Amino acid sequence: MKRTGKIVIKGLRAFGCHGCTQQERERGQVFLVDIELEYDATAAVREDELSRAVDYDRLAGEVNGIVTGERCQLIETLAARIGEHIMENTPATCALVRVRKPQAPMSCEVGEVAVEMGFRRDERA
Repeated sequence: MKRTGKIVIKGLRAFGCHGCTQQERERGQVFLVDIELEYDATAAVREDELSRAVDYDRLAGEVNGIVTGERCQLIETLAARIGEHIMENTPATCALVRVRKPQAPMSCEVGEVAVEMGFRRDERA
């Protein structure tokens, strides 16, 4: 029996220097990242072995490194980097990445700005 697993990481907090304004790139700010990914968990369940599953602690550390790493202007670019990393480094069949920017400089007051991007493994590959 095939078992589809879903890993959810919510509210990963990381400090990065991303944005379109000079102040954002120099001072930086906190970004919040939410990740959902699905994968075939059949072998992980059958063998009860972490090496056959998605190590969500390792993944969270890698995502933290992406946010704190190379700067970009758009949070779309940041979300794409995270999603591409997930698809290249995990057995995920699909992933949803949400990058939230609670301190985005805006012309009016908002709670936060977010970008959500979906990724799906090409089954023909």
